[in-house]
Amino acid sequence: MVNLRCSLPRRGCILQSKKTSVPVYRVLSRQPRSSWTDCSRVVEEGWGSMHRMSVIASTSGGDEDVAVAATSLMPESWHGPARKIMEFFMDSKPPKYAWRTLAALVLGGEVMVRILQGKVHWKNTLDQLDLVGPKSLGVCLLTSAFVGMVFTIQFIREFAKLGLTKSVGGVLALALARELTPVVTSIILAGRVGSAFAAELGTMQVSEQTDSLRVLGSDPVDYLITPRVLACMVAGPILNLLCLTMGLAASVFLADVVYDVSANVILDSASRAIASWDVITSMIKCWVFGTIISVVSCSWGYTTTGGAKGVGESTTSAVVISLVLIFIADFALSFLFFQGQGDALRQCV
Repeated sequence: MVNLRCSLPRRGCILQSKKTSVPVYRVLSRQPRSSWTDCSRVVEEGWGSMHRMSVIASTSGGDEDVAVAATSLMPESWHGPARKIMEFFMDSKPPKYAWRTLAALVLGGEVMVRILQGKVHWKNTLDQLDLVGPKSLGVCLLTSAFVGMVFTIQFIREFAKLGLTKSVGGVLALALARELTPVVTSIILAGRVGSAFAAELGTMQVSEQTDSLRVLGSDPVDYLITPRVLACMVAGPILNLLCLTMGLAASVFLADVVYDVSANVILDSASRAIASWDVITSMIKCWVFGTIISVVSCSWGYTTTGGAKGVGESTTSAVVISLVLIFIADFALSFLFFQGQGDALRQCV
């Protein structure tokens, strides 16, 4: 097997495929009937010295050949210590989690820049909005309804013993708006949408579909990642607002039907306790959580290696990391928005 770290060409040494007319860089080795998995392994072993490897399929003499090509990423003007330092970092192999964390930060920054510049593939964005929004609405509303009813049972039982039944609506509204609704909605999105993003992009990555996009002149970040992140950023706050409404409605229904607490009492207490700032912060939280879910899931899928097993590991890891980051971000935002003493419940006592 050819050592891919030797005799790498400089950038610009372009060859052209006779069959497909695809411009490729200098071919370093040709392996008849080799599998894509083996080629991927060769590429990973050859990653170093600021050179990027690529695998290009072609046909020759009726047999399937695979050409391994290389493109230099090191600027030709770099010499001396700067070149040695960059070669050292590129030759080193950091842990996979560190590589994926860096990839998530870089991809997140690229997506934000493209959104601000207006470089958005609107057709793909609308397709992803349909997945994140309407197709996720049913399970989000159902979950929020039962969460609201469960907390209604607990609050009414305890508050009735203290003679504070009129305060139940205010406590429920604050709990749902500030914490329960954004967190529960984001957990549903992480499990349903985040896993779908990671699995889909991971499958495209291991099957070389993302490389095909590059050959066709499309940037995978523009075509695949930016629409998914933008869809979560837009649909997340809207889903949160609808789930908050459903949670309060379910609480009012249960209190009125089962515990004989008038709906007017619950709604009056809720309206006096909750403020517009509570709803705004709830939507800000869900916007942040949606961004975290989409960026992590797309980054984990985009950096998948190892075939079907790698896709499964990336999907599981993306969901777990998203959930952990959601809870960390929830603490940080709650501390930022609601630190100090509050007087919201004074209005509904």
